[in-house]
Amino acid sequence: MHTSTVRTLLVRGMIAGVVAGLLAFALAYVVGEPSIDSSIALEESQSAPAHEHGDAAPAPAEQSADEPAEEEEELVTRPVQSTFGLATGVLVYGVALGGIASLAFALCLGRVGRLRPRATAALVAGAAFTTVYLVPFLKYPATPPAVGNPDTIGKRTTLFFLMIVFSVLIAVVAVIAGRRLAPKLGNWNATVAAGGGYVVVMAVACLLLPANTDAVKETFPAALLWEFRLASLAVQAVLWTAFGLIFGALAERVLRPADAQLTGQNPEALTGASAARTG
Repeated sequence: MHTSTVRTLLVRGMIAGVVAGLLAFALAYVVGEPSIDSSIALEESQSAPAHEHGDAAPAPAEQSADEPAEEEEELVTRPVQSTFGLATGVLVYGVALGGIASLAFALCLGRVGRLRPRATAALVAGAAFTTVYLVPFLKYPATPPAVGNPDTIGKRTTLFFLMIVFSVLIAVVAVIAGRRLAPKLGNWNATVAAGGGYVVVMAVACLLLPANTDAVKETFPAALLWEFRLASLAVQAVLWTAFGLIFGALAERVLRPADAQLTGQNPEALTGASAARTG
């Protein structure tokens, strides 16, 4: 595949990531933000009685009585976080992953079977959603803000990203193993064997890696927790599904031979032949 074609696919992938990010932002704002607001309100209501009953530590003797108490100012207000901040984060996330996924698509096209560009894009998007989010989510599910011990945020973040890296590496190894087993076992049997190996290795990893025992307080409502986690899962599913569909359509237009309409031949057949040649 020519460098110019890869560059074009990269741009199309970033465009698809922007559109998919907009859809994910809309879903996150509608179904995700209410559970976050409820979590923050619950945390504030639980901490309010301690201040009302004078449980806070007394002011130091050196502080003057008429000197105003220092209040921690909120750098970013909650309305800004739930609108502009959320949109910015999701769009940047969508553009970055769209670009990476488009490069993975260029690498996989013609090398994972004789699949059309749309089917290859769907396969890449589904694999990315599974390895980058779904499998790590099963081990370290998302938790609402203002929930859990703040001292463990660094540990939880490190474990989650470690799980992502390990999942992606094992997935790459499984793909390589499947390709090498294909001449002996056949494409279907090799795919099943490679997929089964990935599942077994990741299951062992989930058992060996430490759990987030302090991620959520025991008093936190289970219904609200699952509402937030299902919303997080739905946002990621919409993001990757939309990307796979949009990028697949854009990539197929890029890879369709220019003379398809002039010769009157079947564009789909020409697309498959082009993918085989460029692979």
